[in-house]
Amino acid sequence: MPYPSATQAFRQGAHSVLALTSGVVPFGLITGVTAIGMGLSPADAIGMTLLFYSGSAQMVVMQLMQNSALPVTMVVTALVINLRFLMYSASLAPHLGHLPRRRKWPMAYLLSDQSFALCSLKMASGELGRFAFHYYAGTAITMWFGWNLSVLAGIYLGAGIPEDWSLGFAIPLSFLALLIPSLRSPATIGAALTGGVLAVLAVDLPYNLGLLAGALGGIIAGLLLERLQKGRTVQPVADENREQEAS
Repeated sequence: MPYPSATQAFRQGAHSVLALTSGVVPFGLITGVTAIGMGLSPADAIGMTLLFYSGSAQMVVMQLMQNSALPVTMVVTALVINLRFLMYSASLAPHLGHLPRRRKWPMAYLLSDQSFALCSLKMASGELGRFAFHYYAGTAITMWFGWNLSVLAGIYLGAGIPEDWSLGFAIPLSFLALLIPSLRSPATIGAALTGGVLAVLAVDLPYNLGLLAGALGGIIAGLLLERLQKGRTVQPVADENREQEAS
């Protein structure tokens, strides 16, 4: 049932994303600690976090910086990792594309895996009604503050975080929590398997290019499988239409 007011939709969005926000806190702490550990100043680390607003891309770029990778490699890798946001935007566009630019542009910046995961199904089902934007804003703003505050804590706590907390282990777990529920079709499953296998096989490539190869391979595999699936769906419909015309 649609929410009765914009305020309630915003609050419910913020409340719904809290559990996922707590899951990115260890990732943010590790990101902040890593930035300071590689010699960035607090101002540079915070600026980088605000500019990227993508933990996975930021961590990979920092690793490439440590390995003295070429700037073009860093840029291309970050863009490829964030290509998923183009697909996210395309999925949300039918529900939010009518809004003015003063709302769409901030939403584009605030888009995250968590916000998309929560909003996409609710929007598609019509559950959010005319307050879809406010629900999205509640999830996106809450996640943005949670991420940036956790990175800020990592920047200033630094080496004070005990090693036995094993925060690094929380990073793959947080991505698995997002990945597994999204595997709902042959295309997504094929993309995940292809990307994972390629990343493992190419792990020894220089400049961390194995991750780039895995990301590109997963995207291509997902697109091919999706096109194949659509072709199989369209063909029976076309055959049925021809049969009706013939009769």
